[in-house]
Amino acid sequence: MFTGIVEEIGTVKNIRTQQSVRTLDIACHKILEDMQIGDSISVNGACLTVVNFQDTYFTVQVIKGTEDKTYLSQIKQHDEVNLERAMAGNGRFGGHFVLGHVDQKGVVSHINETPNSRIVTIKAPDTIIKQMVKQGSITVDGVSLTVFDLHSNSFDIHLIPETRRSTILSSKKIGDNVHLETDVLFKYVETILNRNNSELTVDKLKAFGF
Repeated sequence: MFTGIVEEIGTVKNIRTQQSVRTLDIACHKILEDMQIGDSISVNGACLTVVNFQDTYFTVQVIKGTEDKTYLSQIKQHDEVNLERAMAGNGRFGGHFVLGHVDQKGVVSHINETPNSRIVTIKAPDTIIKQMVKQGSITVDGVSLTVFDLHSNSFDIHLIPETRRSTILSSKKIGDNVHLETDVLFKYVETILNRNNSELTVDKLKAFGF
């Protein structure tokens, strides 16, 4: 479980591919402080397992199933990535519940930049759009963000200066892929509503404050 609050920007140091497994060495500093083999690390929003670590980097492996739903197969040496350790039980919860299970890939389709803001439009599959609401939560490349505006086949995010400084989203260009994960709470509600024997209705949810 993650919060979508990026702790550090890491750099891909080395890439090795053997059969259906792609191994990434990622250089970083902060998240190595209490790292253990087997830890879960969010790399651009994808939950990966630490298989090795040294003083200046850690190693994760990407299997074929993960590559199919992500753009991790396109990551190159020297690329920067968003990093977050799994949420600590005694820590503050600053973002929203993020599982690190990428749902789909989106594509940056438009960028409106001013000195103080950056509004990014992301084209997304219909299955993603249906699980979003305006001013709801969305995870983009592992970053917990608010849906600034919602369209028929895309949505807007508003990147404040701090988000631009502390994540790789400031370097995204039109045509770039991003990892998308919708709010898990919405998924639970959608599943319950779709069950034929459910007594829960939209009206009841509104009455409960949803």
